[in-house]
Amino acid sequence: MKKLKDLNFKGKRVLVRADFNVPLSPKGDILDDFRIKATLPTIEYLIKEKAKVILMSHLDDPKGQVVESLRLTPIKDKLKEYLNLPVFKTRDCLGREVKDLIEKMKPGEILLLENLRFHQEEEENEENFSRELSRLADSYINDAFGACHRKHASIVGVPEYLPSAMGFLLEKEIKVLSQISEKPVHPLVAIIGGAKISTKIKVIEQFLKKADHLLLGGQIANTVLEAKGIIVKEELIDPEILEKIKKIELTNPKLHLPIDGIISLKDLKTGLEEKYLRKGSLGTVKKEEGVYDIGPETIKIFSDIIKEAKTIVWNGPLGLYEEAQFEKGTKLITQAILKNRSAFKVVGGGDTDAFLTKYNLKDKFNHVSSGGGAMLDFLAGETLPGIAALEKSEPRSVKLSGKL
Repeated sequence: MKKLKDLNFKGKRVLVRADFNVPLSPKGDILDDFRIKATLPTIEYLIKEKAKVILMSHLDDPKGQVVESLRLTPIKDKLKEYLNLPVFKTRDCLGREVKDLIEKMKPGEILLLENLRFHQEEEENEENFSRELSRLADSYINDAFGACHRKHASIVGVPEYLPSAMGFLLEKEIKVLSQISEKPVHPLVAIIGGAKISTKIKVIEQFLKKADHLLLGGQIANTVLEAKGIIVKEELIDPEILEKIKKIELTNPKLHLPIDGIISLKDLKTGLEEKYLRKGSLGTVKKEEGVYDIGPETIKIFSDIIKEAKTIVWNGPLGLYEEAQFEKGTKLITQAILKNRSAFKVVGGGDTDAFLTKYNLKDKFNHVSSGGGAMLDFLAGETLPGIAALEKSEPRSVKLSGKL
């Protein structure tokens, strides 16, 4: 798989797939620009190499329709601010206007294409859409690790037609996560939280094999405990997931589940009142109650394990951190991680990212992954379509040079 420095970009049109899918406020302001900052080194290198830089990305999920609030204008403004250079933006990602602007580009200039997902062909990986995007450039760079688990046109279709390589961000993600998957420094402690066990069951299975300790929290831990009959089942569990959970041995010395929690009524409008909150062992949870955070005994056990780690991987909060009453577990586990100065610390996932952003803690970690789902799939041993597409030796033959 080629790296950025393996290709010649001087005077060439370079199509860069970035991941600018950032959270926006109701007013359209960027709430967290981490993903924009993460791809700046690739853009700056291409400018230095006198390339004509054509950036493309999706933003949220407009479902194949033009949604004015999801245009990439805030992204353009933020890029202009950080690069201190003019950044031009199109009204679409294809069409006559796009072609005309690219024809007029000079080396070192930057053009941002409009939201790819305004076209349903992007998510469908439609062949003609991929080919037309390809015709805009001479080469392709993938720097969108956060989207590499998607079989979308701009991720897997375009590199079939163009000489391709990975950007600096993608290269770094692969290097760090490969180290954790293949040659971690032990003890390796994995912390998995969040809500949907269906998206994390495979990585849980992998860490039960590779990690020295696997700590589960959040709704994921609740689901395991429900499936095992330790706490009252809240809802039906997918039969396929249930079968996988049943194979998990609670006596496995690597596996650590909460033993106590912050418990409240399931109706959170009432349950958020202090008088309905209680600390207790998970065996005391009643049918009308739910577990919304890990308790003090669990925090102590988890913290003691984290203290001895040499490698720490964390994905997913340990409780309903959005509510102040249920954020203590996640805050104290974060503190335990940061106190371990000798460990290599890797974190990823949308909710975890939002939590760290809230408390300005991202720079305290050795590596903050730009992808949640992509990170989980990679660590679970899955083949990421975007990476596989770059590993193909030769693109298809298609006329791409000359005028558009």
